[in-house]
Amino acid sequence: MEQMHRLKLAVQKSGRLTDNSLDLLGRCGLKYSRAKDQLVCFGENMPLDVLLVRDDDIPDLVQEDVCDLGIVGLNVVEEKRLAFLARGVDPLFEQVMTLDYGRCRLSIAVPEGHSYEGTGSLEGMRIATTYPNIVAAWLAARGLRAEVVTLSGAVEIAPRLGRADVICDLVSTGSTLAANHLTEVETVMESQAVLIRTPVPVAAEKLDWMNKLLKRMDGVQQVKESKYIMLHAPRSALPLIVDLLPGSEHPTIVPLEGTDEKVAVHAVCREYVFWETLESLKAAGASAILVLPVEKMLA
Repeated sequence: MEQMHRLKLAVQKSGRLTDNSLDLLGRCGLKYSRAKDQLVCFGENMPLDVLLVRDDDIPDLVQEDVCDLGIVGLNVVEEKRLAFLARGVDPLFEQVMTLDYGRCRLSIAVPEGHSYEGTGSLEGMRIATTYPNIVAAWLAARGLRAEVVTLSGAVEIAPRLGRADVICDLVSTGSTLAANHLTEVETVMESQAVLIRTPVPVAAEKLDWMNKLLKRMDGVQQVKESKYIMLHAPRSALPLIVDLLPGSEHPTIVPLEGTDEKVAVHAVCREYVFWETLESLKAAGASAILVLPVEKMLA
């Protein structure tokens, strides 16, 4: 496969998105080998190379058309977008898919014992963050004047060092805040992994594979919580039983040999199937209920 026709996808080289991103690509059918420096994964069965880079660099690589696609946190995408706009540069990347992992939030946190009575308490404060553009936009939208202190790391210790009064940082479990005696008080934005792509036109061969990859990613996400349910049901109970199937649009109804009273119902449920759901189906008249995992789905 000619190098010019190979897709390039940027992924965080180490961090909270790395394992999930590589697992997603594996579930899409990608088999790859790694370069000696471990920074590039060469697709063996697809014309796709995965570049393992710093997450902050991913929007830039897509912006400069070095990579066709990138998987990165929405918080990074928004920070880069605002940074480009502040410099009078149009962001040349677009979000094409929200991925179902990497969920976190960018939040304001104050030291324990700090008096906080709503966003007005931030007026005149020093706020330490690695996301100065997002924080500045959030403050401006609320008419607040505060000093944004930009740090590249260790934001949570800024108040103890006297560098800031409060912080704005990513929070997932809250354990880091608790360990540093900080209390979360405001959510600035919710974030999770997203797929971005270059808006620059790509060659037909690359575009074909890009569309295939996007469809496979969508299929993988659809089946993550999906289950395939098979059951027998009295015809008279069908309306109730179909209504009880979680996330199912149009189940398949199959006649059963030797009886006109019962049918087989097959359905893909795109929501988690709880024991309570099965018990409700049973109470409605269903029998021989079987729940199977769904490995792949292509709409």
